[in-house]
Amino acid sequence: MEETSKSSVTNRLLSVKRKSGKSFNQLAEETGLTNVYVAQLLRRQAQLKPDTAVKLRAALPELSDQLIYEMMAPPMRSYDPNLLQEPTIYRLNEAVMHFGESIKEIINEEFGDGIMSAIDFYCSVDKVKGVDGKDRAVITFDGKYLPHSEQVSCL
Repeated sequence: MEETSKSSVTNRLLSVKRKSGKSFNQLAEETGLTNVYVAQLLRRQAQLKPDTAVKLRAALPELSDQLIYEMMAPPMRSYDPNLLQEPTIYRLNEAVMHFGESIKEIINEEFGDGIMSAIDFYCSVDKVKGVDGKDRAVITFDGKYLPHSEQVSCL
């Protein structure tokens, strides 16, 4: 019986991607998804939908039926706490913690008392040239606004 642990499936999925020679941006173009969502699918952090499965299989023909089947199951969304020590992830966490209160205040000022959804959410990473001509990373978090609801008694 083939091992189907999350890490085993993720390793096999990322191996298919590496063998294809395609970047996340190329796969995003071929599937109509964001580059980050493609990465989420291949890391088993998002569920592959049937219509998208056809597009992903066309982009990565070496995906086996078993891997497609695994990707279509609801994933166990999680992360390894040790990831916080990885420098890029550490800096992203640091940036959110540093700017978080200001972002929250602006969301509340612009929308009211609520939050940005991480479920109805789009994320992408783009490479741009800065005014100084140097490469810059632009990370877009695009989440639906969700107002906090007043808890009114039904009695």
